[in-house]
Amino acid sequence: MKKTTFAQHFFSNPSFIILFLVFNLFNCCYCEHIRFEVSNNGRLSDTEVMYIKHRQLLYYRDEFGDRGENVTVDPSLVFENPRLRNAYIALQAWKQAILSDPQNITGNWVGSEVCNYTGVFCASALDDPSIQTVAGIDLNHGDIAGYLPEELGLLTDLALFHINSNRFCGTVPKKFKDLKLLFELDLSNNRFAGKFPYVVLQLPTLKFLDLRFNEFEGGVPSELFDKDLDAIFINHNRFSFELPDNFGNSPVSVIVLANNKFHGCVPASLGNMADTLNEIILMNNGFRSCLPPEIGLLKNLTVFDVSFNELMGPLPKAIGGMVSLEQLNVAHNMLSGAIPASICKLPRLDNFTFSYNFFTGEPPVCLSLPGFDDRRNCLPARPAQRSAAQCKAFLSKKVDCGAFRCKPFVPTLPPPPPPSPPIPVPAPPVVVPSPPPPPVFSPPPPPPPIISPPPPPLSPPPPVYSPPPPPPSPPPPVYLPPPPPPSPPPPLYSPPPPPVYSPPPPPPSPLLSSPPPPSPSPPCLSPPPPPPPTHSPPPPPPVPYYNSPPPPPPHSPPPPPVYVYSSPPPPPVHSPPPPSPPPCIEPPPPPPPSPPPPCEEYSPPPPSPSPPPPVIYLPPPSPSPPPPPIHKSPPPPVYASPPPPPPIHYHSPPPPSLPPPIHYYSPPPPPVQYHSPPPPIPCENPPPSPPPPIYGSPPPPTPVYEGPLPPIFGVSYASPPPPPFY
Repeated sequence: MKKTTFAQHFFSNPSFIILFLVFNLFNCCYCEHIRFEVSNNGRLSDTEVMYIKHRQLLYYRDEFGDRGENVTVDPSLVFENPRLRNAYIALQAWKQAILSDPQNITGNWVGSEVCNYTGVFCASALDDPSIQTVAGIDLNHGDIAGYLPEELGLLTDLALFHINSNRFCGTVPKKFKDLKLLFELDLSNNRFAGKFPYVVLQLPTLKFLDLRFNEFEGGVPSELFDKDLDAIFINHNRFSFELPDNFGNSPVSVIVLANNKFHGCVPASLGNMADTLNEIILMNNGFRSCLPPEIGLLKNLTVFDVSFNELMGPLPKAIGGMVSLEQLNVAHNMLSGAIPASICKLPRLDNFTFSYNFFTGEPPVCLSLPGFDDRRNCLPARPAQRSAAQCKAFLSKKVDCGAFRCKPFVPTLPPPPPPSPPIPVPAPPVVVPSPPPPPVFSPPPPPPPIISPPPPPLSPPPPVYSPPPPPPSPPPPVYLPPPPPPSPPPPLYSPPPPPVYSPPPPPPSPLLSSPPPPSPSPPCLSPPPPPPPTHSPPPPPPVPYYNSPPPPPPHSPPPPPVYVYSSPPPPPVHSPPPPSPPPCIEPPPPPPPSPPPPCEEYSPPPPSPSPPPPVIYLPPPSPSPPPPPIHKSPPPPVYASPPPPPPIHYHSPPPPSLPPPIHYYSPPPPPVQYHSPPPPIPCENPPPSPPPPIYGSPPPPTPVYEGPLPPIFGVSYASPPPPPFY
């Protein structure tokens, strides 16, 4: 029997041949149609784009795009209000995006009682105290792996978001722009990557930004330094850029840029930060320039660390005017010349590290400092110096600071004073009525005219009615004094006391007793506002420092509606007492005829380029009726933390419960103490020119968090992670 191949059988059958030709013709026509459309339009049509998208793997077809999760809400679930329903959707989407939860922190994220979820904290809404809403999330030290879904943008009442010391990866969701009340954002010690998260620039009330110990790369937008932040931590990433010209515009009190890949000049615009800056750490980057003399303008600076760079030239003599300076570290550079004696005579200087440079002169007064390190320089008669050959080779080349082409210092002009009310106006009214009064007052002195019957009756009425004219003109003086003062006082930030920094071994994880944020206050019902109270600084926190060992992973979450700095995890309370709401304080009342209307809570502060919004935050007066409890139901148990200890000194022995400290390079890095005022409670007040915000001490009734501080380059902020030195 003769065998036939498939090809012989196929081509011997006419029907197969016809079908084959028709199929090829259809494909050719379709391909020509696509090519024609692309060649004519130059791009894919919307239909084609959608087709390609639907063909892609891991594509979520919902309102949040390819970063969303499909969350189905069980119809049987009952929620107190729509905001808690949105919170349920956001948290369930996040739970789906979690790949590993070794401590089972999200194990009880089930059901409609989202306020009972571990790490989730509720409080009364600022705009409606009668309803509960999610105000804070704290999953610090959870070792959780996953990513942040876009649904987290549904948590529109969120004030605190702390997820440090986990394994979250990816990028920051774009929907974070909807978190208009977010005050503290702590993403530190995770595995986030990519470009700088530009979405943080769209958060209007953000004050604390912590991105350290991640894998962010590229440049940092210059807009970051124009934003009204109080603390910026972007150290230990892969950022690579030159500090922009507007770097000195930043109003921060603490900024840490260490361990990145910066380059270029240390900007002279630092001098414009004199009013607010307390700590700055630029260590271990690629800065290559001379130190600008404008750093001497930083009279409030306590910590200045530019170690491990490529700085050249002499130490500016202007540093001798930095009267608050406690820690000065310029080690591991190429600085030369003689140390100015004025630097070693600074009244608060505790530690001066200038090892591994090429200094040739050291005043004897420097030897009496509590802590100093002058090793590996070119100092005669001092031990452990460089060889004569090294010193001669380096010092034979003169350093020209102008060759670095650093931009000159441009002082920031103070904002023009607000227009003062026309106070001279009262004088004219007094002068104008004086002409009419003469005829009016001349009749009264002589009693005889009054005795004469006919004339006096006619003349007295004018005197009686002529005095009233002056009253119409005096009202201006009456209305003018009450308005707010012409030149409102500048915002008072009450810088924290300088940290105590002594040399030797790393400290135990310091404890911080940071002021709790004010609970949302009920709307102000009394129209007449009280006078602006005086400003009182917050209690000084203990001082943490560099190289402190990682703290134990507490799960103590932040107090609910927290608007307080130092981003502390909340106090470990099993049933927190309801904090008394701070009263909404308004500026001085306007004239009596027009009392201000009641203050409306939860309205965001009006944007203002120069002065901060007209909000005054003050501690509540003695007793005030407490709002409903923060938690409808008892919160999940959390670990209690010890009370804050006294200020911790640099290099104290670590606690037994902590892992051994990790030393950073050779010189002891200086501490950074992070301190900031509590956030304002938004209120809209009718007065035209209310005074700027005055930050006062925290409200006594609210519970105070007392928990361990992680050692982030010595910054006293309870949320940051331990420094995983690479």
